[in-house]
Amino acid sequence: DGGLWQFHATRTAFAVLILAVLAVPLGLRLRPRNGRAVLARSLIHGCTMVIYFGCLAFLSVAEVAAGLFTAPIFVLLISRFVYGHRIGPFRILAVAVGFVGAMLVLGIGPGTAVTPALVLPIVAGALYAMGNIATQEWCEGESAETLLLGFFLALGALGLIGMALLALWQPAVPEGADGFVLRGAVWPTGSFLFWTFVQAAGSLLGVGLMVKSYQIADASRVAVFEYVILPMSAFWTWALWGEVISMQAAVGIVLIFAAGLIIAARSR
Repeated sequence: DGGLWQFHATRTAFAVLILAVLAVPLGLRLRPRNGRAVLARSLIHGCTMVIYFGCLAFLSVAEVAAGLFTAPIFVLLISRFVYGHRIGPFRILAVAVGFVGAMLVLGIGPGTAVTPALVLPIVAGALYAMGNIATQEWCEGESAETLLLGFFLALGALGLIGMALLALWQPAVPEGADGFVLRGAVWPTGSFLFWTFVQAAGSLLGVGLMVKSYQIADASRVAVFEYVILPMSAFWTWALWGEVISMQAAVGIVLIFAAGLIIAARSR
């Protein structure tokens, strides 16, 4: 019914409303200590999620999630080449295994025409890695709710910018789900508002718990549990739409999961 950009703008409105209602009774601290750092981190993660949701118009949930969860591979590469941290042989092996897994899930191989729909989930994974590093390196001392609010505000701003650009461009928009990325502002249906509200509330809870987990527990342990999203994405893709991932994609998901476990096990 709606488009990617209106979805993000509307979801942010719902998320901010929910946070405003909960701020006083829960004693939430929403003001950032380092505004620039929170802004930078929010924009990085915001761009990640714009790509993630946009890819859902072309790929299954499991395939897009697999691309996103190449992030630990990029965390290692950024840590090595930007921050100069050493990487041992086991984690080098993990990078190779995870890379092969991503290629299998997305169906990239010899002779494959590499399209934006195949590359963008991995770009999202790289940005997600940068955002996770920013959380640790730049945003120490920030509350989980501050980072959560910044994340949603960035997404809302990107949504408004997207709608404004589409209003000026006015491209031809395919009907239904095929027009998800190119559709600008339309009058929202009741179904669109309801499910966007459900998504906003669920994201607040899920992302908030994840951010808090990384703040109070060892990152390597939390990462293991975060990888549950891969089998769960495959399950819900089947449960909701009856889509079964191919054996090749299933092997790729297992390899990405294994790479994540190796990285987590070797992290201090």
